[in-house]
Amino acid sequence: MRTLLVLTLTTVVTLPLIAPPSPARAHRTPRFAWPLAPPHQVVRAFEAPVTEYGPGHRGVDLAAAAGAAVLAAGDAVVVHAGPVADRTVVSLLHTGGLRTTYEPVTPTVRRGQPVRRGERIGTLNPGHEGCPTDACLHWGALRTTPPRSRTYLNPLHLVSNGRVRLLPRPDNSGSQRAHPNPR
Repeated sequence: MRTLLVLTLTTVVTLPLIAPPSPARAHRTPRFAWPLAPPHQVVRAFEAPVTEYGPGHRGVDLAAAAGAAVLAAGDAVVVHAGPVADRTVVSLLHTGGLRTTYEPVTPTVRRGQPVRRGERIGTLNPGHEGCPTDACLHWGALRTTPPRSRTYLNPLHLVSNGRVRLLPRPDNSGSQRAHPNPR
């Protein structure tokens, strides 16, 4: 009886809009980093809107403790640090028209201030709507292009290296299985 070795393909595809590293830069430190210290628990995934104003989840929610340091994902300039409606938001403008947003936070930066990747930009506040834990950071990424086009991106693509890994799928039954469709 043939044994089936099932491999699970896990991959994170980097959008071309985020400019994948050139071969010369492939082994350097990534341009972007996580906005929170580990562990990085995604409790709500990115859901791209079909249209700019359509429904979706324009970022990811990362679980963390209230009071956690919120860090700049990359080198940038602060374009907003303060209230938006009923929450406080920090927005950073990175080179190439990429903007990242962080909420709900108490900012420790001010508008116009340059920040470096990994630098503290605020403190995480509790109270993000729909968060299943003590607190969640809503982290978003947006590419703006002239004249007024905006494309929401999955911010997790900023921290992925784009590598594909094949991993064996664990067989929890303890027995070998025959191929379900021998050909």
